[in-house]
Amino acid sequence: MQFPHAPQQTQLPLFDAFLAQPLAPILNDVVERSWNAQPEVFSELSLRGAAGNCLSLLAPILRELSEDQDARWLTLIAPPASLTQTWLREAGLNRERILLLQPRGTQSAQQLACEALRLGRSHTVVTWLNPLNTSSRQQLVSAARIGDAQSLNIRLG
Repeated sequence: MQFPHAPQQTQLPLFDAFLAQPLAPILNDVVERSWNAQPEVFSELSLRGAAGNCLSLLAPILRELSEDQDARWLTLIAPPASLTQTWLREAGLNRERILLLQPRGTQSAQQLACEALRLGRSHTVVTWLNPLNTSSRQQLVSAARIGDAQSLNIRLG
């Protein structure tokens, strides 16, 4: 059995219309918009598993932040009890560039973090707030922008 041949039709490549246009103006527009956008000032890291494993994953991140070229502090707000001075030393962090702060009295860790961010004396303020609702996150973002700082929240699970 023979099949009749379908008439040969020229097929237009799918992207011909796009390729016919120069890409430079499009790329320049995207790069310029990205460059002018406000930098992200809030990050969140979620670690799950055994406490020792979580600390092992956290160590290189904190080490890098403690060696930041910015002359300001790396501030840790109400870190978990397992994050001791001994652990900081053994993890190779630059302890001369780290502030460990605990809230006092009726002050919450959230309030202390916002104050530390607003003051601008820290390049990064690390918190362990869990759960962190949208309002609390927005407060951290606003405070970080005022102080030209970064907020990093770590959720251990």
